[in-house]
Amino acid sequence: MKFGSLYEATLVRRGHPRVLTRVLAGVVTTTLATGLILALSAPSSSGSGASGSLVPFPAAQPAQVASTERGISARVTPGVVIIDTRLRYDSETAAGTGMVINPDGLVLTNNHVIEDATSITATVGGKAYQARVVGYDKTDDIALIKLQGAARLPAVPVGNSSLVEVGQTVVALGNAGGREIVTASPGKLAKLNLTVTANDEVGSPSSETLHGMMQASAGVVAGDSGGPLSGTTGVIGMDTAASGSGQQQATGFAIPINTALSIAGQIAAGEASSVITIGYPPFMGTFVGAGANPNPLEQARQGQAKATTPSLALSCYTTHADLTPPLAIAPVDSGVLVQGVICASPAARAGMTGGTVITAVSGQPVRSPDDLSHAMARFRPGETISITWMNALGKEMTSRIHLTAGPPQ
Repeated sequence: MKFGSLYEATLVRRGHPRVLTRVLAGVVTTTLATGLILALSAPSSSGSGASGSLVPFPAAQPAQVASTERGISARVTPGVVIIDTRLRYDSETAAGTGMVINPDGLVLTNNHVIEDATSITATVGGKAYQARVVGYDKTDDIALIKLQGAARLPAVPVGNSSLVEVGQTVVALGNAGGREIVTASPGKLAKLNLTVTANDEVGSPSSETLHGMMQASAGVVAGDSGGPLSGTTGVIGMDTAASGSGQQQATGFAIPINTALSIAGQIAAGEASSVITIGYPPFMGTFVGAGANPNPLEQARQGQAKATTPSLALSCYTTHADLTPPLAIAPVDSGVLVQGVICASPAARAGMTGGTVITAVSGQPVRSPDDLSHAMARFRPGETISITWMNALGKEMTSRIHLTAGPPQ
């Protein structure tokens, strides 16, 4: 499910917070495929450097080396960030981790930690800050947020992920279980440069391929996403995924820190691309499906409405949790089915309701949810666009819609 061009994350039961570390569907080295595991998203490379303007950290010096697990934890913990998000359109809260990479409050985390967030609270050293999204890379699961009013924060020490070796001591730190405290899990670096197939959850039909991942025996669990995987010279990776299930996962997977900081540097520099979004995405306020199927009736059957009784369908919704199937669907062979609209959103003000089918964006035909996502990616919040759509009675119209800022994808 997505909101206009905004994908909705996998949900847990309404009212229950979710803690974030995703699951993997497969791990592959250059020569061997191994069993099923759980995961998140992926870096595209394991480059040797990061943006100097973003990360003013010198290379670790011998005097800075922490040789014990306790020493590693003590050195990194002050810069670990506990992240709590509110997902208003999902009626949920979520918990994850981040790390301070700049004393003025730039925090590196996973994209899935801030995905769909309508507000973000970040706590460092017991002090809470509101945070805004600087930008994110959904494909590589990297996000950068800025803590409002922060100054002179303790940044995590950064190592060099291109110099790590299998067998070295590592410690994973994070908001394990969403308990609002930083916990440490020691282990050893087990494998490097893994390619991983990642799912949001076991049995999920969608997956992503992640490259260049590190594998460690440190016990990464839900809530650790976005936290540091640290070695003796500093942070060498960002905890992103775990194998197994439950709170006793024995294997963690991390994005190499050089890769993560390189992407974060592009975000900080405002360098948008086909995979990097700067700031917040445009928002119409429509609940639509995902995929390439052009048939609105098929999109309805594949929808994620919580209730199944069409007679309970509402003209608008405040959350996806209340979404019901539309009473009727526009009589058109292709387009993007609107399963519902958010109350007071641009789409609702334009008169759209559940059962509407969007057929064009600013004159560009859209035949499927994927088409709509690609079309919307060309625009920014604050722009006014035209949407051609047909209502459930078969009347076609074109509306001028002023896009607002929506939750990150």
